[in-house]
Amino acid sequence: MDVDEAIHKRFSCRSYRSEPVPDELVRKVLEAGRLAPSACNKQPWRFAVVTDHESRRRIVEECFLPGIRMEWALAAPVHIVLGMAKSIVTHMAAPAVSGVDYPWVDLGIAGEHMVLQATELGLGTCWIGWIKPRVVRTVVDWPGGVKPVALITLGYPADEEGREKRQSKRKPLSDITKWV
Repeated sequence: MDVDEAIHKRFSCRSYRSEPVPDELVRKVLEAGRLAPSACNKQPWRFAVVTDHESRRRIVEECFLPGIRMEWALAAPVHIVLGMAKSIVTHMAAPAVSGVDYPWVDLGIAGEHMVLQATELGLGTCWIGWIKPRVVRTVVDWPGGVKPVALITLGYPADEEGREKRQSKRKPLSDITKWV
């Protein structure tokens, strides 16, 4: 599968089969994130791979903010928590000068590398940003210098048919683009 095909096939999967994802495939997904570019090559990302059922249950029941029910996430055999390791240069100095929070951009790039790699491997993913960072930190046992910012569910999709339906909801390029 080439990048164009992976981009077109990737969707937010909210229905997973119960079969486990081999560690080799999880490592390929993590490696794709590791290879992402970052501001000043600071590589602020940290990844926590959660496969234990009890830890995934705690994430679903304790770590999501209220208001949006996401029990479906428990069916995903892997949760990858994306964390941000803080750096004086990219967290304070650079944003003060440019107004851009580079670590957030960096984590977005790393996460998207991961979900595209997962798509190429036949896996489904869903980004979840509706989290309680402090509670997630306790579940994955990260130090205070690492802030959980998002979670990506990972597994084999149970509903391949939903992909086309979701993709058709995208705005046309003409509505979101200005040529200068």
